[in-house]
Amino acid sequence: MTLSEATKARFDREVAKYPAEQRQSAVMACLAIVQQEQGHVSADAERAIAAHLGMPPIAVHEVTTFYNMYNQQPVGRFKLNVCTNLPCQLRDGETALQHVCKKLGVEPYGSTADGVFTVQPSECLGACADAPVMLLNDRQMLSFMTEQRLDELLALLAAQPK
Repeated sequence: MTLSEATKARFDREVAKYPAEQRQSAVMACLAIVQQEQGHVSADAERAIAAHLGMPPIAVHEVTTFYNMYNQQPVGRFKLNVCTNLPCQLRDGETALQHVCKKLGVEPYGSTADGVFTVQPSECLGACADAPVMLLNDRQMLSFMTEQRLDELLALLAAQPK
């Protein structure tokens, strides 16, 4: 994969925030840039980021796979991360995940055939008191997601114009 000059310039703005010997510190920002531009972070993109930052490709891959905010494959227009960590499980997090999957006809980590939804279990989202919780498109936290609230959300999102 060859990075465009515009992408390299964006990377370099992030790299400039760190001392020269710590340019690898910009890896998360560079991953976010690639994901914003391409929708996901491919293995080729990881290698291009590694080359640009002067670090081993495996080190970039370790970051990509550690955080669920980086998509390693294309995802739907609406990415639903449902917390299934223990506190949420004790308050129906797993039930919420299974309800969403059943409603959409997908398995966890799956996407609907029309490309509208991707559903993923998630580790702690840091809102245990509001369980079950989910994160919409890695940006919006949704709390107290009962089956009724989940149904309402799915209907609302499905009705959004493309």
